Amino acid sequence: MEYLSPTPLPGETPQNYGLLGGGEAERGRKLFLTASVILAGTLCYLANKANVDDPFHLVLGLIIFALAAVPSLLWAKSGGNRFPVFETILALCANAYALPVLNAREQLAGYSPEVITAASLTVILYEITAILTYVTVRGLPGRSRFWLESLVTRQLEKLIVYGLILSTAYVWASTFTTWVPPDLESGLRAVFYGIGILCTFVSSQRWGRGELTQIEKAVLLCTLIPQLIMMSVGLLLIGAMSLTGIALLGYLSGGKRVPWLAMGLTFAVLAVLHTGKTRMREKYWEQGAPPPTFTQLPEFFSEWVDYGLQPTSGDKTVSQKMLERTSLMHILCLIINCTPSRQDYLYGQTYGHVLPQLIPRLFWPGKPRAHVATYQLGIYYGLQDEDATNNTTIAFGLLAEAYANFGMLGAVLLGLFWGSALKKLQIWSTFSPMFSFAGLFMILLTAWSLNAELTMAAWVSSLEQAVLVVLGVPMVLKGLLGF
Repeated sequence: MEYLSPTPLPGETPQNYGLLGGGEAERGRKLFLTASVILAGTLCYLANKANVDDPFHLVLGLIIFALAAVPSLLWAKSGGNRFPVFETILALCANAYALPVLNAREQLAGYSPEVITAASLTVILYEITAILTYVTVRGLPGRSRFWLESLVTRQLEKLIVYGLILSTAYVWASTFTTWVPPDLESGLRAVFYGIGILCTFVSSQRWGRGELTQIEKAVLLCTLIPQLIMMSVGLLLIGAMSLTGIALLGYLSGGKRVPWLAMGLTFAVLAVLHTGKTRMREKYWEQGAPPPTFTQLPEFFSEWVDYGLQPTSGDKTVSQKMLERTSLMHILCLIINCTPSRQDYLYGQTYGHVLPQLIPRLFWPGKPRAHVATYQLGIYYGLQDEDATNNTTIAFGLLAEAYANFGMLGAVLLGLFWGSALKKLQIWSTFSPMFSFAGLFMILLTAWSLNAELTMAAWVSSLEQAVLVVLGVPMVLKGLLGF
């Protein structure tokens, strides 16, 4: 990965992309050394503690894990001089594919060793293709207004953290009141979710770079934490986990330091909540207990934590539960087991839903649902019927979708796509101010790189909504207020 010197350009604004600069290189090298030691230690630990019957699967799992870390190591070594989109997408392979091979014996018990081997080799082929494509693609930074013109001034940039007050207020209103009109709920949710992502990432990154004042840090914590709490009231943790991941990723990319304390506290809290989630759902979902009001939140979470801290003899461990929640290996094994021996490849059928998702529903009221490709896969492989798609969405992931369409070739094509497209975007945005169109778009891509469980149509559809909101709000502010 080449390092491009951030030579100032005529008319360039002072808020250039903060991950650039020679001063960042030293911290990047320290982060690289730290990450390398951690990776080596983790591989040794997994090699000794892996729960696998076949030694070959142990080797394959370790290779998947190591390859998943390679782009992040290269990013740190280069000084962290680009938005870590590609690095995040590859890093998720460790949790989604490597750890299930090494530790989820029960989850993969229904598949033969040959199927698990084929699935592991598919992941490795995808990773190698993506990495080789990424390191070989070259280009020049963008020079047009799209890439270089900031939409806001330095003064407005400092106010971004206060946008979390708006997103937190919306989460409160949508969770505990009936103020949000049902007809507007979908659109408003997209607007405020986009604002929340933008403000969280930018503010966390500024914190990592040491730019936040004590007051701004207090605003960030006093809005983000309540927002995460309220997002969890429905006993679905994925939203809170994603926003937390965005905050941690922003801090890491801005400061080139691993936020050990924050990561440790996050894992501990999630572990307790995951453990108690089943009993809470039994009470509030199956038995029909009324959801808590705002004033009942302390009692609600006290009960949840109490369930989470109780002994779980006979149940799965917390780590097993969390692994199963993020695993995509069993789905890949299922598709490989069925295709093409029992069912033919789809030959791009699910990708036919991608472009139609770009048409706004305003112009196409009957547009298929965003997860139409996911439902097609679920029905095709007998995991659900048409009625079940109204209540359940199965996490397939982009790699399983690629295999269902084209087999091993699909894995290669997916690796080529991510490696080339994301490297080009990262190069083009090298000198992009944080609040240029390009900078905002790259922030969204970084956030969306965490959505490993989606199919391509759903990934593109949700990204499009966020792009329209996040790019549209600064344009409106600039046009109306002159910022």
